[in-house]
Amino acid sequence: MGKHVVVGSGQVGNHLAGKLLARGHEVTVVTRSGSGPAGATRVAADVADQARLIEVTRGADVLYNCVNPRYHRWLTDWPPMAASFLGAAEATGAVLVILGNLYPYGPVTGPMTEDLPLASTNPKFQVRAKMWADALAAHEAGRIRVTEVRGSDYFGPGATDQSYLGDRFLVPLREGRTIQLVWPADMPHSWTYLPDVADALIVAGADERAWGRPWHVPTGEPRTFREMGERMAALLGRPAPRLMRLPWPAVQAAGLFSPMIGELRHTRYQFVAPYVLDSSAFQRTFGLAPTPLDEALKATLVA
Repeated sequence: MGKHVVVGSGQVGNHLAGKLLARGHEVTVVTRSGSGPAGATRVAADVADQARLIEVTRGADVLYNCVNPRYHRWLTDWPPMAASFLGAAEATGAVLVILGNLYPYGPVTGPMTEDLPLASTNPKFQVRAKMWADALAAHEAGRIRVTEVRGSDYFGPGATDQSYLGDRFLVPLREGRTIQLVWPADMPHSWTYLPDVADALIVAGADERAWGRPWHVPTGEPRTFREMGERMAALLGRPAPRLMRLPWPAVQAAGLFSPMIGELRHTRYQFVAPYVLDSSAFQRTFGLAPTPLDEALKATLVA
């Protein structure tokens, strides 16, 4: 079994570390606080400290970047951390697997595939695009081996308060209360199941066919908020939930007092038009399909 270093212990990092441990691997989890699942070696470190990250990563087969700074801190937090990851991968020879996202594509028409240009004009999303461009350049120069795995909005066990299908959706659904939405209830949207993200990261780190390009996490057919809510309610034996959309001016006003809410204006395009992820390349290449929706929703509801 190999040694794997997972940096970040949030909604993806925890799933990833747990799955690696279940497969018998030696797992080190690196966070600022030293948190992580039982069975892993837990290290408290500043990820931007390249020397420290190199020290922790020595002897590792794979280094996973599962860090997720708050959106309003991307411009300041990402560049030094990204440089640290590249330095650690080059110094140790570990395969670098980056947990990416879809933001750098910007607004698109039609399903998103991995060959789309990273054309977003948003400075925060351009930071993510540059992270991948720098990593790919290092790969093509023979300095590192790298891949990036991108998913859509997450749902599933362990989803944080940043998930639109997390507690702010699930708690009122379970209690029979009206679910308040920021976005339209009936717009098709791709949702990526958290355990599928972890599985895709593991495959990408272990299979050399994945290196040197980005991949999309196996993701099911797009569903609206209403469809997801109705299916969850049916699985709970409850009537369809009531959905209420908050007025956009009210959301904008709240953004004056909350940096996170203020950031919603940058992602609004993802929810007011169909937002569809095409993951067929990964599914075809590696034979990994998304978890069936009812199975994923049942696990989400009992978490």
